[in-house]
Amino acid sequence: MKLGKVEFCHFLQILALFLCLSGMNQAEFTRSRSKPYFQSGRTRTKRSWVWNQFFVLEEYMGTDPLYVGKLHSDVDKGDGSIKYILSGEGASSIFIIDENTGDIHATKRLDREEQAYYTLRAQALDRLTNKPVEPESEFVIKIQDINDNEPKFLDGPYTAGVPEMSPVGTSVVQVTATDADDPTYGNSARVVYSILQGQPYFSVEPKTGVIKTALPNMDREAKDQYLLVIQAKDMVGQNGGLSGTTSVTVTLTDVNDNPPRFPRRSYQYNVPESLPVASVVARIKAADADVGPNAEMEYKIVDGDGLGVFKISVDKDTQEGIITIQKELDFEAKTSYTLRIEAANLHVDPRFLSLGPFSDMTTVKIIVEDVDEPPVFTSHLYSMVVSEAAKVGTIIGTVAAHDPDASNSPVRYSIDRNTDLERYFNIDANSGVITTAKSLDRETNAVHNITVLAMESQNPAQIGRGYVAITILDINDNAPEFAMEYETTVCENAQPGQVIQKISAIDKDDPPNGHQFYFSLTAEAANNHNFTLQDNKDNTATVLTKRNGFRRQEQSVFYLPIFIVDSGSPSLSSTNTLTIRVCDCDADGIAQTCNAEAYILPAGLSTGALIAILACVLTLLVLVLLIVTMRRRKKEPLIFDEERDIRENIVRYDDEGGGEEDTEAFDMAALRNLNIMRDTKTRRDVTPEIQFLSRPTFKSIPDNVIFREFIWERLKEADVDPCAPPYDSLQTYAFEGNGSVAESLSSLDSISSNSDQNYDYLSDWGPRFKRLADMYGTGPDCLYS
Repeated sequence: MKLGKVEFCHFLQILALFLCLSGMNQAEFTRSRSKPYFQSGRTRTKRSWVWNQFFVLEEYMGTDPLYVGKLHSDVDKGDGSIKYILSGEGASSIFIIDENTGDIHATKRLDREEQAYYTLRAQALDRLTNKPVEPESEFVIKIQDINDNEPKFLDGPYTAGVPEMSPVGTSVVQVTATDADDPTYGNSARVVYSILQGQPYFSVEPKTGVIKTALPNMDREAKDQYLLVIQAKDMVGQNGGLSGTTSVTVTLTDVNDNPPRFPRRSYQYNVPESLPVASVVARIKAADADVGPNAEMEYKIVDGDGLGVFKISVDKDTQEGIITIQKELDFEAKTSYTLRIEAANLHVDPRFLSLGPFSDMTTVKIIVEDVDEPPVFTSHLYSMVVSEAAKVGTIIGTVAAHDPDASNSPVRYSIDRNTDLERYFNIDANSGVITTAKSLDRETNAVHNITVLAMESQNPAQIGRGYVAITILDINDNAPEFAMEYETTVCENAQPGQVIQKISAIDKDDPPNGHQFYFSLTAEAANNHNFTLQDNKDNTATVLTKRNGFRRQEQSVFYLPIFIVDSGSPSLSSTNTLTIRVCDCDADGIAQTCNAEAYILPAGLSTGALIAILACVLTLLVLVLLIVTMRRRKKEPLIFDEERDIRENIVRYDDEGGGEEDTEAFDMAALRNLNIMRDTKTRRDVTPEIQFLSRPTFKSIPDNVIFREFIWERLKEADVDPCAPPYDSLQTYAFEGNGSVAESLSSLDSISSNSDQNYDYLSDWGPRFKRLADMYGTGPDCLYS
């Protein structure tokens, strides 16, 4: 009988396993080496038992304990006098020994991946004395591996990328599987790799797990992602081996293998001629199947009649070509433009030049549409000049504008008055001639910037604007004057010929050659004996003294008229007066005192003292005025205020008070003073027609009669007193609103009221209104009838 190759391999495995098991189970003591051993009270003996390692298979699934091996000593005669014990790892819990026979069994399932071997110690003891008959020895039980763990991809699932169009054999990624079985024993941990899904595009190295491309020219634009399933199988991939799988996602990365292409060979766009400069005319885009930097491109105008009128740029986000206007369009000048535009990739891969060229061309035609345009001036800015001496109606200049449209509508002119608020100028509506409307003054405004409006006669909404700068030419119409207000002083000890002031002049005019001023004294001052004037010929003059001996008490101020002439044509002149004060100066010529009154003041009083005295007097006057004012206000009677209701003075506190025993709320002494009476006065605002009605009587309560009489007198006085509010004040403790059935409970107008009211119903309102019922009730127990 012949065996196949597979059956023969299985037979060899079974035979090897059988031999291993039988060799392990027959391990016994063998006499091998001697070692001195001393026992108390006995002669020296030799050690007579050792053993080899024990082996046991993992993952035993039987119901009976697994036989491991047998321990035996030469001392053991088989009469039961020797017993065997175990200690160490797993003793008693995993491994047990028959103390009579020395047989070792495993009571639990063992896993080599958890623990590969156990170290134990064996001891042979005399059963009677319980003393060792042999030295304690150590032995090892090794767990023999079986293929019970499948390979695992600890780093899976995997993701990887590879450039598209890569050649066959390009490495993509390496996968690694681990097997927990013993790599030193058998083939349980020997793993081979295979691909279950992903063919024919990719392959995997069986031993290394390196995934490689298997097809050339894989195109990302056709398919950009692949899902691979990789298997790792132990037992060198043989039947019966365990396996594990993982997934690998491979993404094809982009390369620049697609040139840009315009979808159309030509484009046409219509734009109005009024479109502002820098406006977008159109957006065009060349299609590129690549992405990212490989799809970046540039656009340029390579030919056409609109090279200087239009430009094209790239939108970095969309990769579109943006055509914009560089110059203003004019339908009347040119009605259409043709552009030849090229799009080209920025980053070209030399490996794919054969797929090129990586650029494309298209034609763009732009049609200019006519729109109704406002009038256009012949010049953007007009410069004109006019003399400030020009009379009203003088022609300054002319502006011109025309309608650029084919209709060439007539144009009317006007001045934007927001730029000529004073209305200095006029313009002829038909001819555009600008004339003066007012007298001009260069010193007020040297340049006038005005805006001229030109509108179409047929369409007034179309308005063009022109700008005119009118410069006012100067004439000599302003006389010279002092450059500043001079404060000139002369010392009492000044010597003749001493310079006391240097003066200069200004002129509001602006002659072309600059100013030239001439200084001199007027005719009436030319022969004065005090001062003289020297013209320095540089638009300045110097004032000098002609004598000494100036005295403040004689004359404290001198007025020197100075005549100034300019060099204009015709020349203008003016007389300016220089005020010179005489002062007392120190040795350095610095003025100390310039007041002539200082000689008149008494020796004992200075100016500061007089000022202090005056301040004190003013303070006393103010205090007196304040006191008089306060006294007058106290004596003045109260004046009737129309804005305030004086009929009642009601204060509401939203509390119910303390009753009659509350002596803290008012002054008892004031209520006890019955002699305080006021003169009866007549109201000035109403006719004193007051009818006194009989008041309802009160109950006889001796403790309160004196207060009631007092309040009664004050109430009558308050009703007729036009100058003061009532002495007493009514506090409202339970306001019922405007709709109260009891109406007003105020007693301030009860005396002057001519209405008869019945308050008997107050006794029906409960204990809280008992006091009011007693005061206003009309029962038979009242005090007064």
